[in-house]
Amino acid sequence: MSTSVSPPPTAVDQQRENVVFRKVVLRIVPFLMLCYVVSYLDRVNVGFAKLQMSSDLGFSEAAFGLGAGLFFIGYFIFEVPSNVLLQKVGAKIWIARIMITWGLVSGAFMFVNSEATFYVLRFLLGVAEAGFYPGVILYCTYWFPSQRRAKVIAMFMSAIPVAGIFGNPLSGWIMNTFDGLSGLEGWQWMFVIEAVPALIIGVVTLFYLDNSVRSATWLDESEKQVIERAIREDSAHKENHGPVWAAFKDPKVWLMCGIYFCFVMGQYALTFWMPTFVKSTGIDNALTIGVLSAIPYVVALVAMNAFGWSADKRRERRWHLVIPALLGTVGFCLTALWSGSTILSLVALSVAAAGVLTCAPLFWSLPTSFLGGAAAAAGIAVINSVGNLAGFVSPYMIGSIKDATGSIHLPMYVLAVVLAIGAAAVLTTRKSLVNR
Repeated sequence: MSTSVSPPPTAVDQQRENVVFRKVVLRIVPFLMLCYVVSYLDRVNVGFAKLQMSSDLGFSEAAFGLGAGLFFIGYFIFEVPSNVLLQKVGAKIWIARIMITWGLVSGAFMFVNSEATFYVLRFLLGVAEAGFYPGVILYCTYWFPSQRRAKVIAMFMSAIPVAGIFGNPLSGWIMNTFDGLSGLEGWQWMFVIEAVPALIIGVVTLFYLDNSVRSATWLDESEKQVIERAIREDSAHKENHGPVWAAFKDPKVWLMCGIYFCFVMGQYALTFWMPTFVKSTGIDNALTIGVLSAIPYVVALVAMNAFGWSADKRRERRWHLVIPALLGTVGFCLTALWSGSTILSLVALSVAAAGVLTCAPLFWSLPTSFLGGAAAAAGIAVINSVGNLAGFVSPYMIGSIKDATGSIHLPMYVLAVVLAIGAAAVLTTRKSLVNR
C-alpha cells in the first residue's frame, strides 16, 4: 500500500501561494475586523456609560461589575451550541444572525432603569453574541493554514484596540453632545446610536461572506486549489478528536481553557474599567476621558501586529505569548503604583494594554495548531467560553474590592499575579505541538 507525498514547494509555488493568500486576507480580514469592532464596542461601551449611568441610577461599583460580568454567563451557556450551529448552517447566516440580535439587545439598553433590567439585558447580550468570536476563529481555519494564522488573527483582533481608539472618543462625544436631547440622557443615546452599525453590517454579512473556499466566486479554480492544498497539508498533522463532544475529554483543551482564562482576566479589566482608571486621576470631562483612554489602545495595536508578524515568521508560539503576558504583569503593577498621575498612569496602562491585548490573538495559534476533526468547532468554543468566564470574574472582582477598600491598587496586583500564572502555564505546552 503506497502513500502519496507532496513534493516540497518551489520558490515559484511559494510566491503563487503568497499572492493567493494575500488576496484572501484583503477580501475577508478587513470585513471580519469591522464586525469585531462593532461587536467589541457594543460589548464594552457599558464601561463608558458607567460614567453617567451609575450616578443616574444609583449603581454601586459592585453592581456595575456584576452587570458587566453577567454578559459572560449568557455567553458561556450558549457558546458551544452556537459554534456547532455555525458549522452546520454556514458562517454567513449565523454571523449575520448574531450581529442583528446583539444590535437589537444593545439598543434596548436605553431602557435600563434599575439594577434588575441592567442585569437581564447584559445576560441577553451575552446570549445574542455567543459564538461570534470563536466562530470567526473557526472560520479562519477554513481559509488559512496554521503557519499563516497568528498574523491573520492578530489583524482580526486589532479590532479591540481600534474599538478603543475610535470608540472611546466617540462614546464620550455622544454622551456630551446628546445629553438631554429629547429628554434622554447621554448614555441612553450612546447605546442607541452605537447599536445601529451592528444591524446594518449584519444584513451586509449575508451578501458578503462565503461559507467555504469552494463557494467563493471571487476565486478562480486554480486559486481555490492553492488554498485547499495548503489547508489539507496543514491538517495532516492535527489530531482528529472524533465526535464533537470528544473535545471535552482532551486535557490539552482544558489547559488551554486555564491559560485563556488568565489572559481574559487582564483584557476585560482594561476594557471595562479603563474610563474609570483615567477618571480617577482627576479627569472629569467624558470626551477628554475618551481621548486619553484611546492612547493605550494605539500602543496595543502596534504591539499586537508586531508580535503576530514575528510569531509567524519564526514559527515560534510560546515565548511570543509569554513575553506579552509578562508585559501585562508589569503594566498592572505600574498602574497601581502610579495611580496618582495622569501621565504616568497612561504609560502604565499602555504597557498593560500592549501586553494583555497581544496575548489573545497569539494564544489562538496554540489550540488551532493541534485541534482537528469535528471536535475543532466544539474545542474552540469550549476554550473561548470557559476562558471568557474571566470576563465575569474580573469586573466583579475589581468592583467588589473597590467598594470594600476604596482602592483600585489591590485588584491590579491580583491581575498581575494571574497573568504571571498564565505565562507559566504556556511554558508547560509541548513546543513541537504548537510551534508550527
